[in-house]
Amino acid sequence: MTATHRDSHPHPSRHHDVLVVGGGAAGLSGALVLARARRSVLVVDAGRPRNAPAAGAHGLLGQEGVPPLELVARGRAEVGSYGGEFHDAEVRGITRDPDGAFRAELSDGSTVHARRVLLATGATDVLPELPGLAERWGRQVLHCPYCHGWEVRDRRIAVLATEPAVAVHQALLWRQWSSDVALLAHTAGPFTEQQRRELAARGVTVHTGEVVAVLPEGESDALTGVRLADGTVIDCDALGVGTGLTVRAPFLAGLGLAPTALVRDGAELGDHLATTGPTGATEAPGVWAVGNLVDPMAQVAVAAADGLRAAIAINADLIAEETRLAVEAVEFWEKRYGESAQIWSGRPNASLTHEVADLAPGHALDLGCGEGGDAIWLAQQGWQVTAVDISQVALDRAAARAAVEGVADRISWRRTDLANAFPTGSYDLVSAQFLHSPAEFPRERVLRRAADAVAPGGTLLIVSHAVAPARFSEAQDHHDQHGHGQDHGHGHGHGHHAMNFPTPAEVLDSLRLAPGAWTVERAEEHPRHDHPEHPVADPDARPHRDSTVRLRRNP
Repeated sequence: MTATHRDSHPHPSRHHDVLVVGGGAAGLSGALVLARARRSVLVVDAGRPRNAPAAGAHGLLGQEGVPPLELVARGRAEVGSYGGEFHDAEVRGITRDPDGAFRAELSDGSTVHARRVLLATGATDVLPELPGLAERWGRQVLHCPYCHGWEVRDRRIAVLATEPAVAVHQALLWRQWSSDVALLAHTAGPFTEQQRRELAARGVTVHTGEVVAVLPEGESDALTGVRLADGTVIDCDALGVGTGLTVRAPFLAGLGLAPTALVRDGAELGDHLATTGPTGATEAPGVWAVGNLVDPMAQVAVAAADGLRAAIAINADLIAEETRLAVEAVEFWEKRYGESAQIWSGRPNASLTHEVADLAPGHALDLGCGEGGDAIWLAQQGWQVTAVDISQVALDRAAARAAVEGVADRISWRRTDLANAFPTGSYDLVSAQFLHSPAEFPRERVLRRAADAVAPGGTLLIVSHAVAPARFSEAQDHHDQHGHGQDHGHGHGHGHHAMNFPTPAEVLDSLRLAPGAWTVERAEEHPRHDHPEHPVADPDARPHRDSTVRLRRNP
């Protein structure tokens, strides 16, 4: 295999900082802010914006009258220019992983993983069951005078009533754009005396009787009027309709969320997803909701502002988490390496040398390089190595030794907190030796990102402790670990006898590999390779066991 270091490669299971569900104004606005904040953002959208039938979006400063689909296309281009990604599909379900992150199942069978979720799926308008309405929706059948009033100003406007209070409100509102407004009582029931007085004072004519047809019937031509059950025809050029509103979010149950009734002025208009504050935070930690999903009445400008506010809150939440973990990790590992001039023997992990011996040198990524034993050995075998660790003390020691060994030009040392960042690019070998930590550490998420970083045809090597003997002491651990490993760079260090170590099957399951994309070359527990003739043992003389998972990404 020749050395490679690609920027990316396509695969159906992806991991991001933020998953944005819905690609309208709210979702794209949030994605734009997050992408500009250098977050990894994926927008999943089914491509059915609520306002698609309308000729233009209004009230959006600088974009007045822009066609809705053109606005979406511009927004996508802007988000994409900052590295945001898109996936055209529906989200069928979202669940929370044990590490607190989220897993989303998409309609095309792919899976997406993210640390935070921004819901922006909007609302669906439910029209009264009357033939001819749907065909003219967004053109002559209208719901919002602020969206469409100017376009039908001074024309004949009829308002179809389905709920008395809402209908009266709409009729009085439409009256601002035209002096020729009629209120069709339809199925709304009787109006109060006060409502009739208000309508009469504003010159709104009330027509009783159920509407049975929109004219002309059976066609989608320009609206001319409606016909009542008694045969009366009411001429009009536009028909205002108060729609029922329902959210588009079948995945809410998996997040522990549910829509609630949307009530305005005592009238129930449909449902929406309630939030706990102005930034769009929901009752589910790590999940925000914006736009018409929260407020179905919000226009494009308001929905976009919602997305912006939520994105800022999400980024702040991620920063707070990353800062807390970084402080804990840096302080622990700098202290750990500062305890003595050298912690580990300097020899490479025997599991690495055993598993990599048959691979042609290429570009390797060494996760948690510690004092550099593995990275230096790989460089000596002809590999170009990117070696990362959280401890600057360890990296300085590793770099000094690499210079002595004459391989400094083959190794790039990078200080990286794997809990919050990951090296870019793709690699022929990604090695994670003993990726354990006594502190809070998202091991499974890091390993999934490690899998993402493997180039087609490349190898992922994960070596872990198996179940550690109960009496296995810290001193014994220090004596027996000869390599470097993530357990030394971001690893277990002390107290790992109290940890639960995953089996090879559990490691494979946690990676969530796409079917057919990988070949499992090894997945088993075994005695530690450090001393083949004298396997490491605990005080009860039981051999210390490790587990190795070696995978090859199919070309």
